Amino acid sequence: MTLSGSEAMPAVRPQPTRLFRWVVLVFISLAMFGNYYVYDSVSPLADVLKQQLGFSDANIGLLNAIYSIPNVFMVLIGGIIIDWIGTRKATLIFGTVCLLGAAITASTGTLWVMAAGRLVFGLGAESLIVAVTTAIAKWFRGKELSFAFGINLTIARLGSFAALNSPTWAGHLYTSWQLPLLVAVGFGVFCVVGAVLYWILETKAEKKYELGTAGQTDRVVFSDLFKFGTSYWLVVALCITFYSAMFPFQTFAVKFFIEAHGTTRELGGFLSSMLTLFAMVFTPLFGLLVDKIGKRSLFMMFGSALIIPVYLMMAYTHIPLYLPMAMMGIAFSLIPAIMWPSVAYLVDQSKLGTAYGLMTMIQNMGLAGFNLLIGWANDYAGASAVNPAGYRIGMWIFSCLGFFGLFFAFLLRRRETGPDAHGLESITTRAKTE
Repeated sequence: MTLSGSEAMPAVRPQPTRLFRWVVLVFISLAMFGNYYVYDSVSPLADVLKQQLGFSDANIGLLNAIYSIPNVFMVLIGGIIIDWIGTRKATLIFGTVCLLGAAITASTGTLWVMAAGRLVFGLGAESLIVAVTTAIAKWFRGKELSFAFGINLTIARLGSFAALNSPTWAGHLYTSWQLPLLVAVGFGVFCVVGAVLYWILETKAEKKYELGTAGQTDRVVFSDLFKFGTSYWLVVALCITFYSAMFPFQTFAVKFFIEAHGTTRELGGFLSSMLTLFAMVFTPLFGLLVDKIGKRSLFMMFGSALIIPVYLMMAYTHIPLYLPMAMMGIAFSLIPAIMWPSVAYLVDQSKLGTAYGLMTMIQNMGLAGFNLLIGWANDYAGASAVNPAGYRIGMWIFSCLGFFGLFFAFLLRRRETGPDAHGLESITTRAKTE
């Protein structure tokens, strides 16, 4: 008996429905929510650590710098691991490491034990971000990519917003250095919960839908790391300058607002969280906008230009702090909404995990170096409530980083409007898949 054509051919499985993809996005973003809360739990504690444990600014900078130091190497390895074992397993492994690091940090007030906890947390956290980023590129190839990245960042930064505003909703805990860190451990559970929920949904989807292949390659060639194009490296350069101007500032922001501008801890935490608040609202909107009109590097130039004056405004004037923080908030929303999904247009899907890992690795060089540098500069200049001018050296450093970010974005635009363009400046609906 001969089978008919319809009987002989295997059934073609459908693509995941739009609703299913967005449910996956929400669940995997829960892991990012917990990750971001734990990272930002140190900043509102800076002056408490100084008063109760005798930490200097250099010590406080170390707690965030050491988070980044192992990722100078580990994130690239993590990206290769993601390409090797897939996003599902990688997300669960790295989420569990995040929770362990948060627990170690909260266990004792000894500097080196806390630093070891932040190191362990960093080993998992940045690789978790790469895994989630790679998963989103897998599930949202095409016209919704930037918008999906924006939604993910909104949920993730809700964790930062909650942490930076914890002096308001959990102010009674700040009589102790340890209690806020124990709360951070509780939020760190979301790193594991989100990974488990993503595992369950993707396992079900594999039986029902035709899924993408990002993160499923079984071969990584190290020489490929040196074959990424010029546009990719310009995006990496913008990444290191932009984040080095943002996150090391946030490490000391609450302490800076209290000592240099006389705010309360609650107001200082809210001002710092304005970056996150703006990002939560505007990142997905900016992602949607660039999906519709293109001009990606032009928008990144605008975002970089915004951050050049804001630090000097805060260092030399008594202008209402809401204005410079709002300007930073717009930049903090705009650039990441464009920068991260741009990589998917510049690099083959089979190397996406490695490309994101390499980019995050170099980003962490900047975060480690500038957290240490700003902490040293504050101590060197005697930054304190009686000497607020001591913060000015650090503010000049941040402002210069904004200038270099503008320069790299300009070079990217010049290349992407030339013959070697990859479509970043055009209205494109297709990420690189070949």
